Amino acid sequence: MTRIDESRPFIPIRFAVLTVSDSRSLADDKSGTTLAERIRDAGHQLADRDLVTDDIEAIRSRVSAWIANPDVDVVITTGGTGFTGRDVTPDAVEPLFEKRMDGFSTLFHRLSFDAIGTSTIQSRATAGLAGTTFVFCLPGSPGACRDAWDGILKWQFDYRLRPCNFVEIMPRLDEHLRRGKAREA
Repeated sequence: MTRIDESRPFIPIRFAVLTVSDSRSLADDKSGTTLAERIRDAGHQLADRDLVTDDIEAIRSRVSAWIANPDVDVVITTGGTGFTGRDVTPDAVEPLFEKRMDGFSTLFHRLSFDAIGTSTIQSRATAGLAGTTFVFCLPGSPGACRDAWDGILKWQFDYRLRPCNFVEIMPRLDEHLRRGKAREA
């Protein structure tokens, strides 16, 4: 069972939120706003927020820029994870992953099933690690964003969570890059 160890300090993490939509603007983006508010309420920093259309190159370009930015630790996208022709977020983002996080999708669907039943099968929610940046692709509904944040992300990005969490492994995410540079020298 997980628990919060109050003897450990809280460490704020820097998040970027990308909404993928052909029909929304930042002004009426409820899912992106849901994530931004939860990120701030948890004590983290919203490093950036943007909105792009359902276009593979636009999505990949924005996510790639954040992955390359040392001021962004985590990228969360919302929207474009379904099965229609315009739902291309996983197709745009998954090629950027160096490591897939299959457990995220499994756990997300488990939580989502409790909320919406078998309709969760219509989501291609995914996650992975790109360099030293965590990337999560969530459905475009505010409810799905709440489920993912409240049930998974809020806890995994709290350094105080025991027995383990993402924050405590962040300093070691680039070990493979450092080993490669040491061999080159």
